[in-house]
Amino acid sequence: MIIKVLDGYSLNPGDLSWDGLKEIGQTTVYDRTSPEEIFERIKDADVVLTNKVQLTSSVLNSLPKLKYIGVLATGYNVVDIKAAQERGIVVTNIPSYSTDSVAQLVFSHLLAIVSRVEHYTEENKQGKWAGCADFCYWDTPLHELAGKNFGIIGLGHIGSKVAEIAHAFGMKVIAYTSKDQCSLPEWVEKASLDRLFKISDVVSLHCPLNESTLHIVDESRLNQMKASSILINTGRGPLVDENALAEALNERKIYAAGIDVLSSEPPKADNPLLTARNCFITPHIGWATKEARERLMKITLENLKAFVAGSPINEVTNR
Repeated sequence: MIIKVLDGYSLNPGDLSWDGLKEIGQTTVYDRTSPEEIFERIKDADVVLTNKVQLTSSVLNSLPKLKYIGVLATGYNVVDIKAAQERGIVVTNIPSYSTDSVAQLVFSHLLAIVSRVEHYTEENKQGKWAGCADFCYWDTPLHELAGKNFGIIGLGHIGSKVAEIAHAFGMKVIAYTSKDQCSLPEWVEKASLDRLFKISDVVSLHCPLNESTLHIVDESRLNQMKASSILINTGRGPLVDENALAEALNERKIYAAGIDVLSSEPPKADNPLLTARNCFITPHIGWATKEARERLMKITLENLKAFVAGSPINEVTNR
């Protein structure tokens, strides 16, 4: 069995091992693969593993040997699932591996915004506290989370974990979800999007990206938010209209944004959020803790072993 990994560096920059794959078949790992290199690298492959390298219908139709595609992520829009099904190619993904890590980053962003620890560390290095006439020093607004409204769009694995943490902080959790109110914890209020945007002090995005959620945060939604509110996006970049968000931040329509994902990654130099007021951006690291990547590698091996045994797990279909 010939196994090719098209973009292995992000999963394993050197602190994990590919030995488990090598025990299953002849394995070649490429750190990165450009579109022009895809066919030549996988033309003889039985198994292809990819994170962000796209496998289109034209590519799949030129690969008669290919039997299995393992997506090294939860989202699988990098693969033309319909074309794969038509060719009898099994496609699997990695569900729920990064739940705790992404939820942790949500609150890393939120706490960075309301407590500004990094800002004050730098201020102290500049002698601002040492030169202060008072025993304490601050030059930014500081806020307490307890009692605030935390709006969550999407209550899947990550959204539910975020809800639990928000509740533990003493926040009131408001959710836009397809789940029935009776199936939710008693401390979660199910609400319409209009109500959620209007009353939330924090809005955090945890819904999948599809036609109905593309730019779910647009100019009209941002105009519904409080001037003191905070937007957190650790989901997918295109959930947010970036031009509208940059304008809302710069015009002080909302207070701040914590962003881990952008519409184009890496971002283009002219992305308006890179220079927007009170926009705190991390480079898509919510999934990248060592613990989450270890789980991803483990599930990758389990998926492939199950396929080889004839009983695929975590298979995705065109739906």
